[in-house]
Amino acid sequence: MSEPILIDARGHHCPVPTLKLRKAHEAAAPGSELVLLATDPMARIDVPHFAGQIGASVLEITDQDDGVIRFRIVKAA
Repeated sequence: MSEPILIDARGHHCPVPTLKLRKAHEAAAPGSELVLLATDPMARIDVPHFAGQIGASVLEITDQDDGVIRFRIVKAA
């Protein structure tokens, strides 16, 4: 299995985290894992909604101690 694709959207506000995720998702191979780091609280709503629209799966949403929200997403195979 390959390394996850890291998308760093810390410090950006809506819609930038989702737009960065979209760009990385489009370039990723089927079955790829993407990890999005975001600090915008709206990402909690936007990212799962976007993932549902494109058929990707949100594997995990984790709150880190530094205020970063970490999303693990897998692109459909």
